[in-house]
Amino acid sequence: MQKRTKIKIAIFVLIVGMACMFTAVVTDHWAVLSPRVERVNETCEAAHFGLWKLCKKYIYISEENFVQGHGCGPISLPGEENCTYFRHFTPGQDAEIFDYKTQKEYNISAAAISIFSLAFMIFGSLCLMGSCTGKRKGRDYLLKPAGMFYAFAGLCCFISLEVMRQSVKRMIESEETIWIEYYYSWSFACACTGFVLLFLTGFALLLLSMPQMPRNPWETCMDAEQDQVE
Repeated sequence: MQKRTKIKIAIFVLIVGMACMFTAVVTDHWAVLSPRVERVNETCEAAHFGLWKLCKKYIYISEENFVQGHGCGPISLPGEENCTYFRHFTPGQDAEIFDYKTQKEYNISAAAISIFSLAFMIFGSLCLMGSCTGKRKGRDYLLKPAGMFYAFAGLCCFISLEVMRQSVKRMIESEETIWIEYYYSWSFACACTGFVLLFLTGFALLLLSMPQMPRNPWETCMDAEQDQVE
């Protein structure tokens, strides 16, 4: 397979990775939380959230959906939903869901790191566009920083995922929590996919931009020595 074909495949994979990461950042289904349901034919309150927004859903639990000892849900059941944006830099809001001193700090960190990931993706895309429109010599040169930017974007995505995971873990393990069940939803899966595609393909793009090693290095060195003698 030719080098240009490999680069085109890498660019396509990067586009998919950027789409997954962007979808994860703007959506609010990173994690779903459920409280315990004690009685049937009652309304319970489940929650799902992302980096920017928290949504509470009031779900009516009928006899068909009731399971003793399980949480409220599933979240796909019909119900009234109320969504509010996190006020990251103004304390006192959403205190009933997140302990302000701990959980809000996690969310601020995860959101800020995701912004860095998006910024690295933009820088990488600018370098890619420059490599597609520039001269042949400049193309390979711009592919190097593009690969580095995409790899950094994937790394920031991984850090954001880990911060969010620790946030949910700490909230569930708290003694004052009302949540007994949780799971990571499709936005979290999109972020995981974006991390894998961006980091690995960015690193692969960096390798593809490197000059090819000679097939016979000894022969190449001998030719260089002869040129110097002449």
